[in-house]
Amino acid sequence: MDTAPFINKVANSGLITINPEDFRDGAESVFFDMKDCLFMGLILKEKDFREFIKSNDWKIYQNKNVAIGCSADAIVPTWAYMLLANALSPIAKTVFFGSLEELEKSLFLKAISQLDIEQYRSQRIVVKGCGDVPVPIAAYLELTNRLTPIAKSIMYGEPCSTVPIMKRKD
Repeated sequence: MDTAPFINKVANSGLITINPEDFRDGAESVFFDMKDCLFMGLILKEKDFREFIKSNDWKIYQNKNVAIGCSADAIVPTWAYMLLANALSPIAKTVFFGSLEELEKSLFLKAISQLDIEQYRSQRIVVKGCGDVPVPIAAYLELTNRLTPIAKSIMYGEPCSTVPIMKRKD
C-alpha cells in the first residue's frame, strides 16, 4: 500500500486563474424597443413621443442596464433616442444604444478596462474557459490584449487542462 502523501500539483503550480465571469455586471439588463413607440409601426410622432416620455413610469428601469434599439424597419430620429436617454439616465444604471448582446459586451469590456493588471506582472495566468455565465469572445480578447505585455504566460481553460496562448521567452 502506497502511503505517500497526495500532492496537489495544480495548487502548487503558481498559476493564477482569472475567471471572465467575474467581470459580468450583476445588474439586470433589459431591451427598450422603440418600435413600441411608433405610429402604425412606421413613424415616430414627436408630440405623442414627448407625451409618452413625460407620462411613462420610468421607475421600472431603476438600477438596470438598458439597451435601446428599434426592431422595426423604421427610421427613428436621433433626437428620439436622446429624449429616451435623458429620461432613463437618472434612473437606469447604464443606458446604451444597441442590442442586449452589444450591451453585455460593452459592460464586460468596461469592467476589464478597469482591471489593475499590475498584479499579474510576470505571472503565469490561466483564463478560465468554462462557466455558468456566457462571456463574449471580445472579453477573452481584451484580457489577452491587456495581459500579453506583462504576463509570463497566458493559458486558456482550467489549471488541470490548458491551451497555451502565450509564453514569454526569458
